[in-house]
Amino acid sequence: MRQIGNHPLWIGTARDARDLQLVLAAGIHAVVDLAAEEPPANLGRDLIYLRFPIVDGGGNEEKRLRSLMAALTSLIRDRVPTLVACRLGMSRSPTVAAVAFGQVHGLSVASVMKLMDGPRDVSPSLLRELEAVMA
Repeated sequence: MRQIGNHPLWIGTARDARDLQLVLAAGIHAVVDLAAEEPPANLGRDLIYLRFPIVDGGGNEEKRLRSLMAALTSLIRDRVPTLVACRLGMSRSPTVAAVAFGQVHGLSVASVMKLMDGPRDVSPSLLRELEAVMA
């Protein structure tokens, strides 16, 4: 699990999102779960848990992506400590977080990616879909 700069936004794996002790220790209040191939997490009653199962490539439902981005940009804007997680934490979560963070702070996706540590494997198809729903 890695934090984006000193902002209350983390990127992680499905395993991170399901580790209640890790999530609470980091001070996270909301989990946005993108892992379509994983079962929903059971995180108790005190955390916000939003599940938007999406895939890395193209073909995601536009309504789902629009709802995802509306929810995540709201959490970022309100500075709610949030973890965005996908199966391996390398494609969906950094891409979705970068687009939403960039939208809120007026930054390009490339600029936001520079704030992120760790491996990334951005799917061009997913990035295009997200940028289209944010336009």
